[in-house]
Amino acid sequence: MSAGASAGAAAAAARAQAIKASGVIVRVEPEAFLDILRRQQEPLVVQATGGFFSTNYQYLSSYKGLAFFTTSSTELSLPLGCELIQARKIWIPG
Repeated sequence: MSAGASAGAAAAAARAQAIKASGVIVRVEPEAFLDILRRQQEPLVVQATGGFFSTNYQYLSSYKGLAFFTTSSTELSLPLGCELIQARKIWIPG
């Protein structure tokens, strides 16, 4: 196996391990994310900002054992009762 192929295989294995460690992450549109939050009492939301050329807002929350993630070019208006955690960064594998 060549060095390039070995590096590619190692990177694929690292991604697979990261996905296993993080569980199931479902990417949804911002409106679907807000709908999921509205189904819960006092949902916990992790929020971070990112982007290179323009700012985007990233949100992560869990519901019924799944983690839901969305990004938006504008801040979302979260439902009342959300517990908000500000994070420096949210890293999602893949």
